Amino acid sequence: MKLIILDRDGVINFDSDQFIKSPEEWKPIPGSLEAIARLCQADYRVVVATNQSGIGRGLFDMPTLNAIHDKMHKACAQVGGRIDAVFFCPHTNDSNCGCRKPKTGMLEEIATRYGVNLKGVPAVGDSLRDLEMAVRMEAQPILVLTGKGSKTEAKGGLPDNTLIYPDLAAVAATLV
Repeated sequence: MKLIILDRDGVINFDSDQFIKSPEEWKPIPGSLEAIARLCQADYRVVVATNQSGIGRGLFDMPTLNAIHDKMHKACAQVGGRIDAVFFCPHTNDSNCGCRKPKTGMLEEIATRYGVNLKGVPAVGDSLRDLEMAVRMEAQPILVLTGKGSKTEAKGGLPDNTLIYPDLAAVAATLV
């Protein structure tokens, strides 16, 4: 089974420092949905792993998060793509949970759910914590320069063997 793990905000859709708090605020990055479709056509199972501390902060609730993800799933389907599953951490930074990136709880859950070792599995993100989480599970860290990616690259300190691409479309073009 071929698997790819994507962060959501800044990779699939435009990010916001004020959080994506409604379906109306969720807007795909040009080419990202088509990239997911290309990956699916190449027999990848596309999984999302995303920190969503806006829930823990009380900025939005679970029905709203579900509505945002429903919009994302439908937008993907309209171009022939499919997101197999969405894993998320609803906790704030100070809750000390095991699932908030850069901790590995979400990836451990993905590995268990799919019965796979994540060694070498592409894990695409736009922040250092996405990459650090990938490395801890021996997945292949991939930085996209969309979202916070350009700032992440400029800060430096990326894990060894991090691959860097302009966006998710470029990642998909390389993998398929």
